[in-house]
Amino acid sequence: MNFNKYVILGACNPPFAHKSLQAESDIGLMLPCNVIVYEKENKVFVSAILPTVAMSMIKNENLRIIAEQVEEKLKRVIDNV
Repeated sequence: MNFNKYVILGACNPPFAHKSLQAESDIGLMLPCNVIVYEKENKVFVSAILPTVAMSMIKNENLRIIAEQVEEKLKRVIDNV
């Protein structure tokens, strides 16, 4: 089977993961830790889910604040690739 170049990177930030787990024990199921990098038609794409979207299903104000902080950092990284 021929498949494009595709990599899933684990990009979990342990301090933010710890804060998130302190705010909501079950959030470990939904931590937005993956970043994908793939090539398609000679172009490279880098993508990640928005933490504010991934964690929005849990109605927890502390978690929302953490998600915003993580999203800001993640956007900066992807924008600088």
